[in-house]
Amino acid sequence: MIYDDMPVTEAEGAILAHSQQAGTRRLKKGHTLTATDVDALKDAGIDRVSAFRLEPGDVPEDEAADRLAQACLGPGLRKSAAFTGRCNLFAEADGVLMLNPERIDALNLTDEALTIATLEPFAAVREGQMVATIKIIPFAVPATLLDKALSGIANEPLVQLAPYQGIKAALIETTIPGGRNEASEKLVRITGDRMTEIGGTLGATGEAAHEVEDLAAEIKSQLSLGCDLLLIAGASATTDRRDVVPAAIVEAGGEIDHFGMPVDPGNLLLLARIGETPASGAKAPLRRGVPVIGLPGCARSPKLNGFDWVLQRIGAGLRVTPEDVMRMGTGGLLKEIGSRPLPRRQATGDAKPVAPRAPKIAAILLAAGTSSRMGGRNKLLEEIDGVPMIKRTAEAVTASSARPVLVVTGRDQVDIEAALSGLNLDLTHNPAFEDGMAGSLKTGLAALPPAVDGAIICLGDMPLVTPADIDKLIAAFDEEEGRTIIVPAHDGKWGNPVVWSHVYFDEMARIEGDKGARGLLHSYADKICEVEMEGDRIFRDFDTPEAFKAT
Repeated sequence: MIYDDMPVTEAEGAILAHSQQAGTRRLKKGHTLTATDVDALKDAGIDRVSAFRLEPGDVPEDEAADRLAQACLGPGLRKSAAFTGRCNLFAEADGVLMLNPERIDALNLTDEALTIATLEPFAAVREGQMVATIKIIPFAVPATLLDKALSGIANEPLVQLAPYQGIKAALIETTIPGGRNEASEKLVRITGDRMTEIGGTLGATGEAAHEVEDLAAEIKSQLSLGCDLLLIAGASATTDRRDVVPAAIVEAGGEIDHFGMPVDPGNLLLLARIGETPASGAKAPLRRGVPVIGLPGCARSPKLNGFDWVLQRIGAGLRVTPEDVMRMGTGGLLKEIGSRPLPRRQATGDAKPVAPRAPKIAAILLAAGTSSRMGGRNKLLEEIDGVPMIKRTAEAVTASSARPVLVVTGRDQVDIEAALSGLNLDLTHNPAFEDGMAGSLKTGLAALPPAVDGAIICLGDMPLVTPADIDKLIAAFDEEEGRTIIVPAHDGKWGNPVVWSHVYFDEMARIEGDKGARGLLHSYADKICEVEMEGDRIFRDFDTPEAFKAT
């Protein structure tokens, strides 16, 4: 890649190194200059620009980021479209993040131009949470460098998700004279909350005297009822492998795997298993049994502790070995993180999340128009290659990452709904559709769920727009970086669809007449991010019989 301070007259096809104001347009750094851009710069009196030119064999940043992200992507994750050389990975379910730290380090050590950043290994994550980001630092990288990095990844993903399996736990509490009390009720409630956090349930609960024989009998009783995990809370803290709780586990036919952990709070956790018989040989398979956890005293508190780390892995179907426990010391000083919440509490607003999530972008598909230029026919029901146009458009929107997809109907409501049957979308009707587009836009906005970050406004008569086009626009949306209006562009001209942040919804709902939200664009020029698109499909609508004949 060549960097140069070049004459504007020679800059077509070059990549801007710094943003430039060209009349009313703001050309952002990283933008590939078109002939229209060059004319705008010349008209603005700019005769030189700092820009880059790709050399033979260079791979543009977005393509490189996408290819690298695809190679890193493992089961349970999805990737965003690449934008500005960045491609993010998101969890498709609640679960535990699985990483290969050594190979991630190897990738980052390949070259300064290639980077991947992830959450910590075995992090508990929520559906939609960002777990990794791949960033290409320059605007392009040599293909030889990218190929070297990809060969190092080979066929084994670097990042994957172990989803929670919905396990059922049983809880036994040992007692000393005095019986069950308020503290016991609190333990059951907090343990139930912890099981909910990992997508599981707390089933049966029981109690036993804090004696080996009585506890062993209760362990056998709970196992006979069926559970995936057995939790034991001793009335007195376990201090040795020969203490009451571990001795009772052995008496009940179990085996102690590990006692103690380098995590504080959580040091006195006991890990055992009942019903699993090791086969011979270090790498031989094991017949699965029921894991048993002797709870440390801190498990009676909702604050994060070592028990949570072990529980999360078991809830995701992962076997926790003694070596796994002994490796938890790095980052295991949790006592100073008293406010650190569990993921579900982050997601419900009790605390700020520790990692970003994918923006929740809904889609509003406007399918309510009168088709006034079609000679009495409804253009949305006209067929293209045997498929009604509105269905083709809706299929593209529902195949994108936009969720939910709301379709606003108007004219020929019954026929439009029939054409859309079977697609993953929601329908809402604008009875005053003849009053113009603004009313349909308001109807769609009013039907959106309150938790969305923004919406992409799609027109029903633009069937050539692809799911990849929509995802590319959504990938550019970033409120923290001020990219709150995302406009597709080609050769300096704006097209559709447009992504709008929720902060504009109230103003959009005040629009009147037969017009959409495009009139607001010039009022928020500093918030607009142009995304260059290939071809003219972002302009192609079908309003007349002649337009259909031209397809």
